[in-house]
Order: sequence, then C-alpha cells, then structure tokens
Amino acid sequence: MFNPLKNIGPGTLVAAAFIGPGTVTVCSKAGDAYGFTLLWALALSIFATIVLQEMSARLGLVYGKGLAEAIKAQLQQKWIRWSAVGLIIAAIIVGNSAYQAGNISGGVLGLNTIFSNTTISIASLEINYVIWIIGGIAGFVLYIGNYKILERILVSLVLVMSLAFILTAALTAPDLGDLLKGIFIPKQPEGSILTVMALVGTTVVPYNLFLHAALVKEKWQGISDLKAARKDTIISIILGGFVSMAIVICAAAVQSGQITNGADLAKGLQPLFGEYAKYFLGIGLFAAGITSAITAPMAAAYVAKGCFSFEGGLKSKQFRLVWLFVLLFGVIISSLNYKAVEIINFAQIVNAILLPIIAIFLVWIVNQVVIMKQYKNSVLQNVIGIGIILFTIILTVKTFIKVFG
Repeated sequence: MFNPLKNIGPGTLVAAAFIGPGTVTVCSKAGDAYGFTLLWALALSIFATIVLQEMSARLGLVYGKGLAEAIKAQLQQKWIRWSAVGLIIAAIIVGNSAYQAGNISGGVLGLNTIFSNTTISIASLEINYVIWIIGGIAGFVLYIGNYKILERILVSLVLVMSLAFILTAALTAPDLGDLLKGIFIPKQPEGSILTVMALVGTTVVPYNLFLHAALVKEKWQGISDLKAARKDTIISIILGGFVSMAIVICAAAVQSGQITNGADLAKGLQPLFGEYAKYFLGIGLFAAGITSAITAPMAAAYVAKGCFSFEGGLKSKQFRLVWLFVLLFGVIISSLNYKAVEIINFAQIVNAILLPIIAIFLVWIVNQVVIMKQYKNSVLQNVIGIGIILFTIILTVKTFIKVFG
C-alpha cells in the first residue's frame, strides 16, 4: 500500500524545531515593520538550513554517531576537546532551557487568542493552567520514548501548523509581484540588521545540527538510505520555509507597528479577515509551541548523551533527566510571567551568533576522511558551506557594531 509519509521523519522534526513561537514572533515583527522586504533573508536561511542539515544527516548515517561524538573523537588535545564540549553544552543545553520558556509561553499565547481566560486563582497566586498542560503533554510524549510514536505526533502537528499559517496567508491575498521582489531582491532597510539576524537565527538553528545527526539513526538503516534522507530534509525544510514566509505575509497585511508576537498578529488580522484568521493563527501558534516544547528538550538530551557518552537510548535514565530539567525550567520560567517576547528575541540573536561556530565544527567534521570515508564533502559543498559561514560571520559583526556602536 502506497504511503506518502513513509519516508518523512527526521527532516520534519527539524522543521518542527525551528518553526516555534520564536519564528512566529520574529516573522510577525519582520512583516509588520518591513512588509515583504526581508523575505530574501528567509529564503537564504532556508537554503542554508538545507545545506547544513544535509551535512548533519549524512554524518549521522555514515558515522553512526552524532555531531558531538564526532567532534570529541577528532579533537586529540584534551584541553581543546573539553573546551569544545563546554561550549557545546553552554550553547545547546543552557540555550535550550531559555528557549523552552519561550516555546511554552508561545503555545499559551496561541490558546489565549481563542479562549479569553486560561488562569485560575490559588490563594493570592494567578496560575495559567495551560502552561502546565503544555508541559505535561510534552513530558508525556518524551517519556514514551518511542521514536515512531514521537515522529507521528510531530509530523501531524507540523501539518496542522502548516495548514493554519498558509491558509491565513492565503486569506490576505498578497500581491505576487511584491512578494517575488521581497524574495529575490535583497534590501536592508535602515535599522533592520537585528531583524535580519533574528530571521537567520530562528531558521538555521544550531541545536538542529546535533538533533538531525542523532535522529537519522532512529529512522534510517545507514548510508544506503542517504537518498531518502536527503529527500526528507529538502521537502520538510522547504515546507517549514513556506510557513515562515506565510507568517511574514500575514503580518505585512496588517503593518500596524504594534505587533510583538503571534497573538497580536491574530488580533490584528481579525478585523480585516474575520474570525477565521484568529482561529487559524491561534491553532498554528499553539502547534508551534507544542512541537518546539518537545524537540528542544530532546535535542538537549541528545547533545548531553554525545558529550558525556551516556549509554542507552530515549528511555535511559540520564537521557530523561536532561530533557526533564530543560522542560521543568521552561515551565517554571513561563509561570513567573517573564515577557516571552524578550526571551525569544534574545535567544534568536544568540543563536545566530553561535551558528558560525557550530557550522565551522560541522563543515570541518564532514571533511574528515576517517569519519566520512568517500562521503566527505565535495568541493561544491565546501564552497557553499564556507559561504554560509562567512555570511553569518558578517551578520554577527554587523550586529555587534549595531549594538555596541
């Protein structure tokens, strides 16, 4: 029996990871402030994501281990090896803990656009019970520890999210000419460098490079499945890119100058395009929060497993302790009523600054014959990979100049 979703898996989980509340927030603000002008930054980011995630998937299939294990194996000097491990731990586990608060808060914002009141009073405390529901769902899915079930749940949520955002964008009936100009003609309006940086950081996510290399081993048998893995990567990331662009298109239809997150976008679209826009966006934002709330702790656990050589798989005690720490951190921070938007914006910019460092490690590893054998990078792949690294370094430098004068 023909099953079109048979070979869809790890790539969709990567898309589920980068299309989170952070993406919704950054793309909403980009569309609101600059219309279609910065769509080129998303298009480049999507291309860069495909290139780097293909390297990551290829590494997992050939080497049979993740990126963290490969880096440890290739760094011979002890102090260099543990410095690299420390950087990876700080970048991924600590960073994902901060991200998790934004993921959960974003899911709450999605439901708050549909339901007027999701808080209950206990003594003198106001508690948003949706935070704990989202945390509970994410924890339950992760605790099951079954890759096939996890994959099916996340693929379903990504499809729901994609339909929600793309249908909303279609309701706005964007001008095709302006849309194509925004995608293919790069422009950088004054003051937009931090937004460009955030768009890159929310799409080309460093922790996905670790997650993908680990997940391909759960789905595929080995290098014989490289063609299927590449197809899965390309289709899934392009779909994720369409979702990001759809959010920009929705926000560009409003351009009120007052959109700070997905909930504001839903409210802004409602007077123009009716209740459907609000419900579509609310469902999409909730799905984005849930998917990222599952994948961020899982990625952190895979990184810790690689760095500290944990034994066992998804059900091992150490693996569960790491994702539980990240998940609980996110739930607690969300409950303290910190502004999710500020956490999200900070995380995206930090992501973009860390990206060239992690990308350098990846490109270096996939050129090591002892690890990749005949499947090491071609000259063209290296040229493109180095070009992506240089582009992100230039953006990082421009960001520092902008921030520090």
